[in-house]
Amino acid sequence: MKFHRIYALFLRHIYLIKGSLPRILDLIYWPTIQIVLWGFISKFFTLHSDYYSHTVGIILSAAILYDFLFRSSISFNMLFLEEIWSRNFTNLFVAPLKVSEIITALTATALIRTLIGIVPAVLLAAPFFGVSIFKLGPSLILLFLSLYLFGITLGLLVTSGLMRYGPAFENIAWSSLFLLAPLGCVYYPLSILPDWLQILAKALPLVYVFEEVRSILLNNSVNYSNIVSALMLNFVYFVSSVVVFYLAFAGAREKGTLVNIGE
Repeated sequence: MKFHRIYALFLRHIYLIKGSLPRILDLIYWPTIQIVLWGFISKFFTLHSDYYSHTVGIILSAAILYDFLFRSSISFNMLFLEEIWSRNFTNLFVAPLKVSEIITALTATALIRTLIGIVPAVLLAAPFFGVSIFKLGPSLILLFLSLYLFGITLGLLVTSGLMRYGPAFENIAWSSLFLLAPLGCVYYPLSILPDWLQILAKALPLVYVFEEVRSILLNNSVNYSNIVSALMLNFVYFVSSVVVFYLAFAGAREKGTLVNIGE
């Protein structure tokens, strides 16, 4: 991999963001609205539930972390889709760029897009609702890392589908996380799910991340086994998604769909 090629693709997307106020507003708008909405909902529960009176903003903290996951995945997908919509997809692969360099550049740019959207929401949570995700302590870094890896993993799988099936696969880009959310136990403990669903849910890193969030906020204790389990699962899924991406790219190139996908 060559850094200058990765940096060039990274800059292309950064300039697209910097040069468009609507793009920036779109990145900020949805996370902010979601945090405000869930902030008032969590405030209501705090006033009317003994369970939530013992923790400050447990729902809002989960909402912030889930939105970070959602933004990281959708940002990766959007960067790929923008290449298709701008009819630059073919040029991207004709250029002397390796697949690994494209993945690295899109992953780095997706992080910037995610931070642009999530930072204002995090800053608003403290003055509006007295909630700070930094109360999660140093483990917050590992939780963010785990969520980001899972978001990029989903992004890689969706973009692999786009290369294999074309723009018709776009709907999956928007719905993938919503399909997994009920099993992810974002706003409720794993024990709420039926026993047979718990078996499926334990295969998702999300379960361990949000179980850990609740453990820290409710019990003021860090269970590193949850964090390690999430990171190990994410590593396996991430490596698998990279392999799937390479296979989808090779298959699309062999069938000639790389040329048509941007048309």
